[in-house]
Amino acid sequence: MMAGMTTGKTYVVLLRGINVGGHNKVAMAALRATCESVGCTEVATYIQSGNVVLRSTRSAADLRSTLEAAIANQLGVSPVVVVRTAAQIESVLADTPYPDADEGTVHVAFLAKRPSTAEAAVLSEIQSPPEELAVVGDAVYLHLPNGLGRAKIPVQLGRRSVTIPTTVRNWRTVTKLHEMASALR
Repeated sequence: MMAGMTTGKTYVVLLRGINVGGHNKVAMAALRATCESVGCTEVATYIQSGNVVLRSTRSAADLRSTLEAAIANQLGVSPVVVVRTAAQIESVLADTPYPDADEGTVHVAFLAKRPSTAEAAVLSEIQSPPEELAVVGDAVYLHLPNGLGRAKIPVQLGRRSVTIPTTVRNWRTVTKLHEMASALR
């Protein structure tokens, strides 16, 4: 391979529940090293909450299971790992049902898999005006005009019978991860 050429696909990897409130502490340097130990390249992290952009020759499903095992074995924590391609992150940005909302009020819940029709219906029933929720594919968009801290919809998400592992990111983080992933394409 010629110098400067990359192989594999660009992925955004999202870990749920690390470095939150002093629990499940993971140093980003250690997380990057763990990703590299399973063959990932061009690994970069964004802030301290488990956002990774990397390249891998693995499929998304294989990358997810491989990283979950490696993180548990090497770092001693077992977070939910959600993997998206760079193109999928681009689609999340393009498909927002809240294009005119203040970016500080929009969050995306990334589901580990696409919900069934019944699961999507259960999610879509969650209401707490002025908050809004929209299910688009394997993403749940949250418009929380009064902020995340006092929002009712995220609490309701956890109480529904949908058991798909999920991790939430604010709009600014999704935008930054898209920028980082686009730079690797």
